[in-house]
Amino acid sequence: MAAGCEGRYTGLMTASSDPRNDNSISPAEAEFFGNLAEDWWNPKGSSAMLHKITPVRSAYIRDVALAHFGLEARSRQSLAGLRALDIGCGAGLQAEPLARMGAQVTAIDAAEQNIAVARFHAEGQGLTIDYRCQSVESLAADGDQFSLITVLEVMEHVAGRESFLAGIAKLLAPGGLVIFSTPNRTPASWAVLIAGAEIILRTIPRGAHDWQRFMTPDELSEALVHAGLKPLETRGLSWSAAQGFHLGTDSSLDYFITATR
Repeated sequence: MAAGCEGRYTGLMTASSDPRNDNSISPAEAEFFGNLAEDWWNPKGSSAMLHKITPVRSAYIRDVALAHFGLEARSRQSLAGLRALDIGCGAGLQAEPLARMGAQVTAIDAAEQNIAVARFHAEGQGLTIDYRCQSVESLAADGDQFSLITVLEVMEHVAGRESFLAGIAKLLAPGGLVIFSTPNRTPASWAVLIAGAEIILRTIPRGAHDWQRFMTPDELSEALVHAGLKPLETRGLSWSAAQGFHLGTDSSLDYFITATR
């Protein structure tokens, strides 16, 4: 859920491609969360909430990918053979589990600091992940495609959503699967993420969220259809004192949407 902490991406930093020229880029947010890069892998630091959510995310991604692609559930590397793209990868909290599950992973993010930390951490884990400081638009223009794409707590930070989703539609191979997660725009999400996590408990960096930028499931589904994608499933991501973070039917706090092309 610490949406700002895991959801920043940018364009490739070259003389001819400044990420701030891409329509979907929010430079201020890239800078904000790039400044937290060194603390990303600290389970008690600014990304503590993400460390708690990642196992739930990983299990959901694995389950829906197995069902969609008809893969062998008993394999330790159950996603072997899939080319995966993690958009807004941060320092690699989700990219690394994807790689451990056998996927060939490319991961992109807005902040060069995040990519540097992600590469260093992956090397220490013996994982091969193609980390890039590159935008969705730039990567789509290269003509590359992926069978599995994850976009986790990113939509609420995108400046140009139409450009962003159009790029994802180009990047998704025919018959592929894209998995979004994002906070819902409800009183519950404001109370938990803004008032609770940012202001009172400070388990998310202050200023990480703009509640007005949150999307409802209907809004995101409509945007996906407009981009040429076909929504498949919506699942709620909830929290309770008894269960912690868990999947369910309640999408008032956060939710997943899967789509294909």
